[in-house]
Amino acid sequence: MGEMIEVARSSVQTWECDQMGHMNVQFYVAKAEEGMAALATALGLGHHVQREYGTVLVAREHHIRFLRELRPGAPFLVRGGVLRAMTEGLEFYEELRTVIPDEVSATFYTRAEWSDHQTRGGLPLPTSALAKIAPYSIDLPKHGEPRGLQLTPPRHPAPHLEDAERMGMITTYRGAVLPEFCDRGGFMTARHYMGRVSDAIPNLLAQMRNEDRSKSTTGGAALEYRFIYRDPAREGDVLVLKSGLRSVGQKTYIWVHWLFDAESGDCFATAEAVAVAMDLATRKAIEIPPDMRKMLEGLIIPDLGV
Repeated sequence: MGEMIEVARSSVQTWECDQMGHMNVQFYVAKAEEGMAALATALGLGHHVQREYGTVLVAREHHIRFLRELRPGAPFLVRGGVLRAMTEGLEFYEELRTVIPDEVSATFYTRAEWSDHQTRGGLPLPTSALAKIAPYSIDLPKHGEPRGLQLTPPRHPAPHLEDAERMGMITTYRGAVLPEFCDRGGFMTARHYMGRVSDAIPNLLAQMRNEDRSKSTTGGAALEYRFIYRDPAREGDVLVLKSGLRSVGQKTYIWVHWLFDAESGDCFATAEAVAVAMDLATRKAIEIPPDMRKMLEGLIIPDLGV
């Protein structure tokens, strides 16, 4: 059994932080993508090889746990390793750690597929990469395991926009896939899938809880996310995000988000998230008031999930 290696090191920039005063979830995903690129390089599947053979390593699924906030200026590093090799890809584990003190801030499970650069269709993983895995082979640590979500098989077939409308999910984001959202092949990156969901949350709260986040003394934080990337969104596609409430507890909610092609109605991605309300002064999670919980319970949509 090998051990995790350092795959990224940097610091939190002010422009990476949101109205909650901490690094936005999309930038955690961006750091995990950088780390995956470094792990690919260690396995002989790096950028130069990908360009030569017209291939790319693409995330197909993410499970993420957010354990601690990262505030502007905080130095951090990312360590990672390989959990398992598959016919057409790899399962990775990464953890983002603060430097002072040395603590885990977030964990990432990634199921990635070795794919054709132009079509994103799966390809057999090169045997040369399989031969290099042993030094980086690790077991999933306890703190990286799911806590509030269950990693059950994704729904099949993928939902359609008509399904979301029939079930009463609400529109929380609508917009085009801009060039800056995309990789060199014109496909939207994992960071920007998360970014579109993050941008949708104020609309979700306004419609579901009649709350304007810009005027509130409370905020929110994600504790855990799962993303299933189904059909890649491309530059110029128009996106529509449908969201719904799956469950509500004492302090936490589980929201479900389905991202669609506004033109065809086909599904680009499905996601679910455990979130908590937060007092912005104390930076502590707060309980959901009983009257609000009762109201939210009436908005729960059965059978939601990824």
